[in-house]
Amino acid sequence: MSLSGRISTRAARMFRRILPLAAALALLAAFPAGAVTVSGLYTVEVPVAGGQPGELRQGYADGLEKVFIRVSGSSNIGSKTGVQSLLDDAESLLQSYQLLRGEDGDRLRMSFGAVGVNRALASVDAPVWGANRPLTLAWIAVEERGSRALLTSGADTDGADSQWSAAFRQAAADRGLPINLPPRSIAGDRELLSDIWGQFTRRVKSASEALDHDLMALVRVSRSGGQWRAGWIFDGMGMDEGEQSVTAGTESELAEKVIDRWADAFASRYAVAAGDVGDLPRVEIIVQGVSTLQDYGNIIGVLDNLTPVQDVGASRVAGDKLTLRVAFSGELEQLREYIALDTRFVPLSSAEVLSSEPVAQPSAEQSPEQPTVGTVQEAPDAMSDPLYSYQPLLSGSEEAEETFESLYEILHYRWQPASVISTDDAE
Repeated sequence: MSLSGRISTRAARMFRRILPLAAALALLAAFPAGAVTVSGLYTVEVPVAGGQPGELRQGYADGLEKVFIRVSGSSNIGSKTGVQSLLDDAESLLQSYQLLRGEDGDRLRMSFGAVGVNRALASVDAPVWGANRPLTLAWIAVEERGSRALLTSGADTDGADSQWSAAFRQAAADRGLPINLPPRSIAGDRELLSDIWGQFTRRVKSASEALDHDLMALVRVSRSGGQWRAGWIFDGMGMDEGEQSVTAGTESELAEKVIDRWADAFASRYAVAAGDVGDLPRVEIIVQGVSTLQDYGNIIGVLDNLTPVQDVGASRVAGDKLTLRVAFSGELEQLREYIALDTRFVPLSSAEVLSSEPVAQPSAEQSPEQPTVGTVQEAPDAMSDPLYSYQPLLSGSEEAEETFESLYEILHYRWQPASVISTDDAE
């Protein structure tokens, strides 16, 4: 049978499986995007003494340890038996590096192979926490010198609020933990601030309805003697376990302790056990612009014939978006490079993925001139780092648990049939 014949037969079988799934998905109600894919978990930047071989080797080890912490979800991974040997051989997992010279000293930016890092952690019986992670909406109230303030998103935050926001942003970036702060337009709501401080969730839940999140955290930060104290409760995703707290001497130390506790808690729930990592990695690929049976056949046919691809199958469809699960050999970056050889696969940026999501419209009873809490027009921004990007997970609630346990970031493409490469099946 010819290649086009095999593709058409395979696509027809797949299409028959997809139709019932598409009908079911069409019945799902729209909801704000929550969980996100964290791109950049395996890229890190650390200070180094210089560019000599010994100094670079130390930089590789320091960078890999940071990546191990992000990917294992454990702040104590460095003390685990066998990890030091992996760090001593960090260069074997290195994909690229760049030495950055600056007035404040030299820094080394590195990218490690995702598959290699995951297998290395599994080899020492450490868990692996994937790139698809829950999004926490952090309501953080800070009391200082008798005054309370709510930390909010936005570049115009200044003063003490800016120091606290920067501390939480950096801590979240170090752990690869996606977190949203509420929009600045809520900062003046004193009743809401009082509820956050008292850890009363009803009004805060209402204020959170229009904001992207999987769960929310109500945090109160105060000064006690020479120490800062943070106490928090979670609401959502079964994380409601009463108030927890930490203390520290500085803003950055406190933020690090809070985020460390959060990341450890999420990882203990969603990280994959070492024995389940497996030798054959799998990744989800979401393709937009899929409108015909021929599109389905061409997409699967192209992927199925790529050298790294061992297996490909459709898992769900919503509108013109087709989600595929692909098993591959080698590194994820190699799979990307092979896909890039076919120009019909157009990679989407984070902004393009976000713009493809439906936007909730205000109800007829709400006046645009008088926004209420819970219908905020200003969108929060996920705390991030220049090495990171955050993309929404395009999956329904039924797939959320399974998606969180996926090890690799979701790849997003737009299908553009009019390829500049002419092939027999590219019509």
